Amino acid sequence: MQIAPSTYYEHLDREPTRREARVDELKAHISRVHGANYGVYGARKVWLALKREGVEVARCTVERLMTEFGLRGAVRGKATTTTIAGPGRGAAG
Repeated sequence: MQIAPSTYYEHLDREPTRREARVDELKAHISRVHGANYGVYGARKVWLALKREGVEVARCTVERLMTEFGLRGAVRGKATTTTIAGPGRGAAG
């Protein structure tokens, strides 16, 4: 697909949108709260902490941005193993 060179350079020089600016601002807040709590806070607790600080943001937005930035809360419990193969048993088939 071909585009005009003027369109390409106009895109390079454009100002960030309001959403992009808001995401950059929220990224700093979310990373700060998550890091201040030793990286164990999940989206719900980060959202509640931001709400207490007066930062207006939806919980689903915090979830989306945490996923986008690769932040996860601590997961409790052990993984459940449902099947344990006996000795000398391979895969069926």
